[in-house]
Amino acid sequence: METILLVEDKAELREMLVHALTRMQFLPVPAANLDEALLQLHKQRFSAVLTDLKLPAGSGLDVLKAALDDDPTVPVVIMTAYGTIPQAVSAMREGAYDFIQKPIDLDHLEQILTRVIERQQVLRENIVLKEEYARSFGFPRILGEHPTIQAAAREMQRIAATDSTVLLLGESGTGKELFARAIHQLSPRASKTMVAINCAAIPETLIENELFGHERGAFTGADSRRPGKFELAHGGTIFLDEIGELPLAAQSKLLRVLEEKVVERLGGTVPFRTDVRVIAATNRDLQAAAATNEFRSDLFYRLNVFPIRIPALRDRGDDIVLIAEHFLDRFRRERKKPRLKFASDAISALRCHSWPGNVRELQNVIERASILNDGELHAADLGLAANVRAASASASTGTSTPNSESLDGSLQEVSARAVESVERAKIEATLRECKWNKTVAAERLGVSYKTLLNKIHAYGLD
Repeated sequence: METILLVEDKAELREMLVHALTRMQFLPVPAANLDEALLQLHKQRFSAVLTDLKLPAGSGLDVLKAALDDDPTVPVVIMTAYGTIPQAVSAMREGAYDFIQKPIDLDHLEQILTRVIERQQVLRENIVLKEEYARSFGFPRILGEHPTIQAAAREMQRIAATDSTVLLLGESGTGKELFARAIHQLSPRASKTMVAINCAAIPETLIENELFGHERGAFTGADSRRPGKFELAHGGTIFLDEIGELPLAAQSKLLRVLEEKVVERLGGTVPFRTDVRVIAATNRDLQAAAATNEFRSDLFYRLNVFPIRIPALRDRGDDIVLIAEHFLDRFRRERKKPRLKFASDAISALRCHSWPGNVRELQNVIERASILNDGELHAADLGLAANVRAASASASTGTSTPNSESLDGSLQEVSARAVESVERAKIEATLRECKWNKTVAAERLGVSYKTLLNKIHAYGLD
């Protein structure tokens, strides 16, 4: 249910609008004046703000400014009397989405709110994919145009506004922690703490102490009370990375925390309630581990409320080059090396490499190359030249093969021709499979429709 901040000083009208918004399947949060509105804005995030223009000791413009300062994506609708329409128009210039004239037409109001909430959802769906929003909201940018990463981002947006437990699935290095931090920043808990703990990096004898804390005297050396990660994350989010490595003894205690919302410190006798949103991540098949009793099945089902699978980099098509260019641009600026750029054979090698370490491996490769070089980066500079030869060998199984003259010329020229041959074969085979439906083929290949058209033209497949 979408939450609406309703700011109206007249009690009778405020009560009527509360009932009306509830009937519209919204969740209204009423405020009678500017101070109450500011307090509510600081306490939680809203899907939309509906405010009267004239308020005692302030105005709707103050509400507008505070709302947009807190969340630039929140739509604000101004309620105005006939005589204040010019001021309402001015408010729209300041960032208000729309205004509605009193007396309020409830059908019109419902249409406006439905429209503005849809707009906000689109903005927030893009929020993790656009660098300017990522900077504004303080979480890392998640790059990608491939349908699989876009689908994962959409799922993340849907679940972020809830308190449901999320299980992030994917290979090491795919960006599970980035997704966890984005979920936290897009949630109503964003103003609170997010605490991350790597369950695989802590010895088995210490993991319970890290998670739940201890009382003074709980064990030798426990000279004072120490809060655990769940206690530190109260009101916010805890990210349990590599949850599949959690020892069985700790799994049973974690299950109790998830089910009963209570924590008991080591050496303690009185459990206390905790309000924490749990996001877990793993590169293991937890369902298979549960079948062999390596992981508690009841904990698996408790964690698996909303699974999100993050694709491997090798399955993301041209996202590899997109992300590589992003890293190169960052290191170019950090190291003040304006001439750094990829040569054509480097691009080919990036596409051909299988990237077992995923985005983390890609970042490390680009960082190392940017340290050792000042100008054009070739496949050899990236340590990936061998992958181009592999691509040439694999091309013999496609519909097109490198010609007998393909080894003539420099290494860079040979590499570029080999990759072009493989690309052409793959595109032609996919187009035939899809009966030359370019939209479907683009989805299967993991490239944009425009990119596919350009490649079809370049390879003479049109």
